[in-house]
Amino acid sequence: MPLELIHLNPDNMHRNPAFSQGIIIPPGMRTLLIGGQNAVDAKGEIVGKGDTAAQTAQAIDNLVKVLEAAGGSLANLVRVGLLLRDDADLRAGFGAWMARAGEIPNPPTVTAAFVSRLAAPDYLVEIEATAVLP
Repeated sequence: MPLELIHLNPDNMHRNPAFSQGIIIPPGMRTLLIGGQNAVDAKGEIVGKGDTAAQTAQAIDNLVKVLEAAGGSLANLVRVGLLLRDDADLRAGFGAWMARAGEIPNPPTVTAAFVSRLAAPDYLVEIEATAVLP
């Protein structure tokens, strides 16, 4: 019998296609912890200086590369933590996220926070995540 996640979205709570309220992970599944991904490309250069959407798209591309290296995809995400610099445009970042991950049938849990700064002065976005692989 294949192992399956249980996505919890209680009827008496708000339902949103972008996130789940909770997820139960059964024993026997592999957990992948993905460190904060930002807008740095393979050459170590920042993509989209000053552009929240472009930086979010690059961070998602980096997240996908880690997922694929482990044999997974965005559909395997169970938790996403989104850090945005306090002057970043949340709507632009959300739009970039939904363009890539908006079609996930069972979306991950999501937490977003605004922070005063990130690891480098030009970073606007950082995304960390947890994925579960069979």
